Amino acid sequence: MNKLPPIPEKKYFSISEVASLCELKAHTLRFWEKEFSQLKPTTRRGSRRVYQKEDILLVRKIKNLLYEDGLTIRGVKKNLSNKKDLSESSHKEETIQDLEKILKEIKEVF
Repeated sequence: MNKLPPIPEKKYFSISEVASLCELKAHTLRFWEKEFSQLKPTTRRGSRRVYQKEDILLVRKIKNLLYEDGLTIRGVKKNLSNKKDLSESSHKEETIQDLEKILKEIKEVF
């Protein structure tokens, strides 16, 4: 895999900057925005897209899954939604465990 350039420390990036940082074409990014619901750069006046660092990391992940891992667009969508589901369920399990621990401590006090 080609080593991609480092992401500069700034808050917003234009579509051309993101295309350069991810070694993609701007039209590919626009297409991916339609295909992947997780990729939603904010828009400014005149429908100008502005990406943030999280968006760039997501674009790089999508690129890696498509081009390096050989997944289809459908496979990448499934992969991204599974990661989201896993992180949400993991967070819920941690919350339940914390609440059970608190409940146990309360019962010990009374």
